Amino acid sequence: MTLNRRVILVGAVITLPLLLFLAVSLRFDPREIPSPLVGAPAPDFELRSLDGEPVRLSALRGQPVLINFWATWCQPCIAEHPVLVDGARRYSGRAHFLGIIYQDEPEMIQRFIAARGGWGRTLVDPGVKVALSYGVYGAPETFIVDKDGVIVEKVTGPTSRRHLDALLGPLL
Repeated sequence: MTLNRRVILVGAVITLPLLLFLAVSLRFDPREIPSPLVGAPAPDFELRSLDGEPVRLSALRGQPVLINFWATWCQPCIAEHPVLVDGARRYSGRAHFLGIIYQDEPEMIQRFIAARGGWGRTLVDPGVKVALSYGVYGAPETFIVDKDGVIVEKVTGPTSRRHLDALLGPLL
């Protein structure tokens, strides 16, 4: 066997498995990695709202809770905002909606809410400690917590009205 054929053969033996691995990997969306928190008790937290009021997650038991990590610089969050405004209005008194500021400034959030309306209590997460405890790596990310405090779903990216209804409806 000539040297050129050996080089080609060795190159093919190395390259083909890598190409196969890449082809299989491209079928999966890395944002869709299942959260290990689904099915587990939601990590409890106490954060302050934009108006300074303390909010403790465990105090909201008895009703479902939507926890949305969002920011004003996040284009999908801006697109999702009217869905959450509508959802908070429709589920008022039956579910809690919490927005947790993700790597943004409270002043920017206040201006955003003043211009576009609010959809729930907006909480300040100093040092993104709560976001870290939930494994958040981008915005928007939404967690649905049942009335007993167990996370039943995690949504990466913006949600729609239909999806929101499918998530919250069965919990009511």
